[in-house]
Amino acid sequence: MGVAKLTDQNTVVPADSKYARIERERRYLLQDLPEGLTRASPHVQITDNYITGTRLRLRKVRKPETNKWTVKLTQKFAPDSEDYSRTIITNIYLNALEVEMLAVSDANEIRKNRYPFEFEGRQFSVDMFLGDLFGLVLAEVSFETDEELRNYPPPPFVIAEVTSNELFTGGKLCQVSFVDIREAIRRNGLDKLPQTESAGSEQSVGRVE
Repeated sequence: MGVAKLTDQNTVVPADSKYARIERERRYLLQDLPEGLTRASPHVQITDNYITGTRLRLRKVRKPETNKWTVKLTQKFAPDSEDYSRTIITNIYLNALEVEMLAVSDANEIRKNRYPFEFEGRQFSVDMFLGDLFGLVLAEVSFETDEELRNYPPPPFVIAEVTSNELFTGGKLCQVSFVDIREAIRRNGLDKLPQTESAGSEQSVGRVE
């Protein structure tokens, strides 16, 4: 008997899996790196490649001080399409040969530097995006319980919370540029808007007047 063609109609995705976990997080838009961080602060370099039409992402994480890489294939999705604060995530760590065999395209790519940042006992991940998204700075903070997630107020160093805005999810960000992001911010009526400015060969995050 041959192997049947797999379709959405004959493929079952279990609602629960011992290999998956719930990730609870809030995501915020920042004007720049928070006070206390600079571009030279300790960070890791992340390259994400999103596989078109799937919930899969190949993530490569490099530590600049050691030049060592960690690579993982991730499935991440929101069970409730209206709520991106709770997602189901499954990671598989890969070696170099497995990465080569997967041959994931460099398309749909996001590059960013991720900085650890502690504020009032909470550990944030602050992402400064590179390439077409240079100028965008986001921060994420994770929670162990739904109650903590619901009750956490926005910290003072953020412009706005964008947890529920699909545009600020990785699967969408890989399809847009910072110009698109800035226009979306304008449409949402935020009073502080990031802007990239040239300063010789450098760019900085500023404010649109």
